[in-house]
Parts: sequence; C-alpha cells; structure tokens
Amino acid sequence: MAEEPVNVNEFRELARQALPKMYFDFYAGGAEDQYTLKQNEEAFARIIIQPRILRDVSSIDLSTTVLGFNISMPIMIAPTSMHKLANPAGEIATARAASACNTIMVLSTSSTCSLEEVASCCTAIRFFQLYVYKRRDISAKLVHRAEHNGYKAIVLTADSPRLGRREADVKNKLIVPQLKNLEGLLSTTFASDGGSGLEALAKGTIDASLCWEDIRWLKSITNLPILIKGVLTHEDAIKALEVGVSGIIVSNHGARQLDYSPATISVLEEVVDAVKGKIPVFLDGGVRRGTDVFKAMALGAQAVLVGRPVIYGLAAKGEYGVRRVLEMLKDELELTMALSGCSSLKEITRSHVRTKHDHQLLSML
Repeated sequence: MAEEPVNVNEFRELARQALPKMYFDFYAGGAEDQYTLKQNEEAFARIIIQPRILRDVSSIDLSTTVLGFNISMPIMIAPTSMHKLANPAGEIATARAASACNTIMVLSTSSTCSLEEVASCCTAIRFFQLYVYKRRDISAKLVHRAEHNGYKAIVLTADSPRLGRREADVKNKLIVPQLKNLEGLLSTTFASDGGSGLEALAKGTIDASLCWEDIRWLKSITNLPILIKGVLTHEDAIKALEVGVSGIIVSNHGARQLDYSPATISVLEEVVDAVKGKIPVFLDGGVRRGTDVFKAMALGAQAVLVGRPVIYGLAAKGEYGVRRVLEMLKDELELTMALSGCSSLKEITRSHVRTKHDHQLLSML
C-alpha cells in the first residue's frame, strides 16, 4: 500500500505513476518554455508572512461567501478539462468531492461528463466555464443548458482566442475524446496535422474575434452573474468593471496560454487596486499550500481556485483524492491563520504579508 500523501504536492507524483504519459503531460504541462508554469508557484515563495502573536485563535472560522453563496473555505475548484482522462468517474467524482467539502466547482465546457450529469449527481454549488465558439448559437445553447440545470454563474474564459503551444501535447499527439457537452452540437474530432488534437480543435472552433463589446451579448442571453477569467492587468480590470461583470478571476490559464505572462499572485494586487472593492477578485494559478491561500487573501483575493492539484487527487485516488486535496489545503490554511494570529478571513490583512515590492520600498527609505 502506497503511503498516504501528507501534502498536496505529493499527489502529483502519485498521479504521474497512475496515468499514461500522454495524459499526465497534458495535465501537468504549460506553454512553450514553461517559464510561467514555474513562476506561478515560485512567485508565492517570494512573499513573506508577517505573523501577529498573542491573539485569541482558539476558534477559527474559514467560511466565506462567493456571489452570495456560503462555502466552507475560500478554496474553489477551477475549471479543468477532460476529467475522465484522470479517472473513469470523471467530473462526477470531482463534483461529489466539492459537495462533501461544501465548496464551489467550476465545470469546464470541455468536460467528459455532461453538465446535466454533473448537475444531477450531487448538491454542489456549480458554476459553468464558457468558451465562445465561432458558432455563437452553440455557446448560447450551453449557457441556457447551464442556467436550466441550476448552475449559478458563467465563468467566461477570455484569454484563449487561440490555444497556447503546449509542446508535450504536440509531441505526444494528444487525442481528444468526445466532449460530452458538445455532443450533437460540434464535432470534436479535427485532423491535427500530426500534432495536438486539442490545438486543432481550438483552431477549428474557438471565436478569435471575441472582444469586450461581446460581453453585452453574453449578458443579453442570461440572467446569471458573469465572472471573467484571464485578467492580468490594471487596464483589463478596469475594462471588466466598465462592461459590468460580477467578478474577476486573475488567471494565466495555468500557464498554458502565453508563456512569459506574469505569475498570477504577482499581479493580483494590481487588479485588486484597480477594482477598488466594487466586485470580488479571485486568484487562479500556482496554489499548492494553505500558506499560498493566506497570501492571496492578504493581497485582496476573495477566494482562490485550484486546478492541477484537484486533477492529481482525482488521478491518484478518485473522489477521495479530490476531497483530500481540498481538506489538506483547508487544514493548512487554518493552521497558517492560527500561527499568524487570525481567527477569521476578514482578519487577514495586507499587513500580514511582505512582497518583493515592499522590500524594494523599504530599501529606498
């Protein structure tokens, strides 16, 4: 019997052992040189926590609300595609783990269980991640299905007019299974010129003309709140406010799109400053420890989204593995809060962390 992992990072190796190389590489890989992939995690290491002592931390409250929905911790499941490549139970197992941990799951358009199957399998609060296709009617159908099946928000992925170059997928000639949400709407088998099937699919289907004005179209077809995922700059955060989205997810697509784009934690504060508390800001990318969640909260995130660790948990141990990943992050966050003198999330403030930028300011004084 393999040893039980003691932290989230240890699930990665278990997943590597459990999965065929093609699938592990697909989940683990980033774009091109994978510089941003490394930075997403390493940038957290450059932020120092400044604890307060002798505070009453005998009871700690991790609960929070996202768009008015109560969840047990500020940790949600990010949209990631094709969970059945990790485990035969696919997104159903992931949703059940989210439900057991009382948190939100964002289901990917590119899921291998249909949004209806996921909706009927448990009571998890679900958001639906949307790609906008060249055929807008298909995207509109997906939005209506999500709304009809009790999904509570639309998460628009806005950083993918084309697919980033993921060289492992090209080398492995990644084969894309039929994506359940698109059955009968869109063929997901595209000739890939001997490279990645996913790249060929994106090229053939994704609408590269999507722009800020199209948020109005999206708002006109649904009453659900819209979160925009992929914001990395002050300017785009202000644009997002102007077009009236309900929240921003600071994300570089898990470092799978533009290599050498910034690590998300390094630009979180810039985005938070831009929106001035008018809408919530969430962080996606590189979260592997409870200390990472704490740092994101200190820099103004309302919650974080976790992608790869969830997939590694799923690949290693199915639904139980996903639950363990979420529980580990929650337990580590609780310990970090206790040792930093915070008994609730609202007590985590900017003064609890010191960033590289702060170091530079101090050295100038």
